[in-house]
Formats: sequence, C-alpha cells, structure tokens
Amino acid sequence: MSSTNTLSPTRLWILLGAAFLTFSIGAGFMHAYTVFLVTFVSVFGWSRAQVSIAYSVAQFVSGFSSPLVGWLVDRLGPRRLILIGGVTLALGLLASSQATRLWHMVVLYGIVMTLGANCLGLVVFVPLLSRYFVRNRGMAVSVVQSANGFARAFSAPVTTMMIDGLGWRGTYLWQGAFMGVVLLPLASLFRGLGETTPASRRIASTDGWTLREAMRTPHFWLLGAVYLFTGLGSFLVALHQLAFAVDIGFDKLYAAWVLGMGAFLSLPGVILTGTISDYIGRELSAVVTYGTSILGVACGMLITSPDQHALLWAHACLFGLTWGARGPAITAKTADLFPGPNLGTILGVITIGTGLGSASGSWLAGYVFDVTGSYKVAFGLSIFFYLCGSVAFWALRRPPARRTGTTSPR
Repeated sequence: MSSTNTLSPTRLWILLGAAFLTFSIGAGFMHAYTVFLVTFVSVFGWSRAQVSIAYSVAQFVSGFSSPLVGWLVDRLGPRRLILIGGVTLALGLLASSQATRLWHMVVLYGIVMTLGANCLGLVVFVPLLSRYFVRNRGMAVSVVQSANGFARAFSAPVTTMMIDGLGWRGTYLWQGAFMGVVLLPLASLFRGLGETTPASRRIASTDGWTLREAMRTPHFWLLGAVYLFTGLGSFLVALHQLAFAVDIGFDKLYAAWVLGMGAFLSLPGVILTGTISDYIGRELSAVVTYGTSILGVACGMLITSPDQHALLWAHACLFGLTWGARGPAITAKTADLFPGPNLGTILGVITIGTGLGSASGSWLAGYVFDVTGSYKVAFGLSIFFYLCGSVAFWALRRPPARRTGTTSPR
C-alpha cells in the first residue's frame, strides 16, 4: 500500500472504513426502493412503468448532479459534502412517509433523496482515496465500491421486515431518524481531509488534467459510453429483480433473502476484481465481470416456475457477485487516465453516463413488462448492453495524449 506521508497506516484504514460505512448507509436507503416499489404497486395500484418513474428520475438526477458534486468536493472537501448530503437525505426520507401521490415520490425520492445520497457516494470519496492510495488505487476504490453491493444485500430483507412490522410510512420515518442521528459522527471522521485552498489547487493543477483537456481525448467519451452501457445493462435487471421473482411465484420474503444473499457476494466480488485490476489491468478485470453478469442474467431468463430454486440462486449469485464489480475498474481507470486536483469534476461529468443508462434501463424494464407481461425482453437487452460495455472498455487500453504532445501520468 502506498500513500502520502501525511497519514499513518492506521489513519488510512480508518479513512477507508469511514468511506465504506458512509457510502453503505446512503446507498442502503436508495436501494430500499426496490421493496417499496412492490408495496406501492399493491397499495396505490400504480403500474410497473409508473412506479419505476421515481427510480428513473433518481438515476437521471444522480448522473447529472455528479458534475456539481465533483466540483464541490474538489473545493469544499468530503466532510462538508457529507453534512449537506446527510441533512438532505434525512429530510427526504422523513417527508416520504407522508407521500400520497406518484409525483410526491418522484420529487422526494427521485430528486431530494438522490441529491443527498450523491453527496455520500463515490464521486466524493474517489478523489480523496486516489490521493492517498496510489499503487493500490484499484483496491481502495473497490473496497468503497463494494459498499454499494453490501447496501443492496441488507436493504432488501431489512426493509421488507420493517415494512411488515411498521408499515411503509413508519419505515420511512425510522430511516429518516437514523440518518439524522448518524450524520455528525460520520462527517467527523473526515475532518481535515481533502480540504484545499485556491492557492494549493492552482499549484497542483500544473501537474494534473483539466476537464477541458480530458474532453479533448477519445478516452473521456469512451469512459462515458462504458458508464452508459453498464448502467443500462445493470438496471434493466436490478430494480425489478424482486418483482420478477414474485411474479414467477416465489414468496416475497424468500426471494428478498435470496437476492439479498446474492447481492452480498458483491462485497468480496468487487474487492477481488478491483484488487486484481491492479495486477492484470483494468480492462481484463472488467471484461471478466461483464461475462459473469451476462451468465447471471441468462440464468434469470431460464426461470419459468417457482420450483426452480437453483436457477434463482444462480441468477442472484452470479449477478450479485459482479454487481458494481466494474465500478472499481472504471473509476480507477478514470483516475489512472486523468489524475490531478480536478479528478472529482472530471469523474462527475463522466458519471452522467451512469445516470442516463440507469434511468433509461430501470424505466424501460417496467415499460417492457407492462407491454409484454414479461421481463425476458428486458433481460435480453441487459445482455446486449453488457456486451457493448465490454467492447468500449477494451478500447481504453492505451493512455491518452495531451494536445501538448505529452502523455498523461499513470
């Protein structure tokens, strides 16, 4: 492990653990919508496409707010962003308990909660970790990225039990209260880290990429395409996994636990693939994860009855194992190609592709179901976009050259 001399090894591990914990909490609240989705269909009678609108808006807002979040973290540091995001997320959760119309959830979940959660996510932590973990950047990013899968693993079964015991309104109230309680302790873990002055940014910028320089390279746009295709492939499946299993005939709580256990595998899966990418290369690591995800989606397409438990487990485990597993490779690749004090801004702009892909995929899956009565077409499209993503990522093998004729540092 390599780092700057400003932090002790113990402090580095505390930093990594704090980033993991913070991202897990924010992502857990957002992933819980997969359970609320099933509840809203039952309670309000909304169609799958309608109930997917809030989630699609959330992914869209997440992508398009990422440049702002990246710009802010480059200037304010992660501690202030966590305070801003935590307050916003808590307010959104509390207000959601009073929702009575579809547009309420579109605004509260799709906009308010998403903006809050985005300030607790990767765009905030990757620039900080990239500064302190250099040789093991893939490992560090993968540990934090694994929080996304960890959040998916516990959010579905825990939220299902909370809704069964407290009702969906009571669940939102308790989640909002919890976010409010842990806000200050989380932010305090990042005190004094990643906060720069205008003078220090001007000095550092002489050795780093600017957003304008990055946008002049094909690598910038290829990374955007990778994020777009990956978002499409993942969210044509992820949002509707529980609804898919329930429609087949599986018990809802059983299916939630199976999918949750599969999602839990992303914790070691993401860390393993991210760490391996430090040794075998980001591209090969990513292509392997794309292939594994495709196998998982294919297993889901083969399920036709609630007696096929093995296929459900195979679908959950293969898809879950690689959920987010491309994230460390893609994010670390971005840091490899465009290092410097503007990494947060560059990463934020590129992340727009994720928002577009995730928003389109989650809504499209619901729409396809409403039209065809099945998720098979959506799952087939997921496989197609995963293939597109692997091709685009493989094209990133060589580093970009600046217009001045120099090659970016790696």
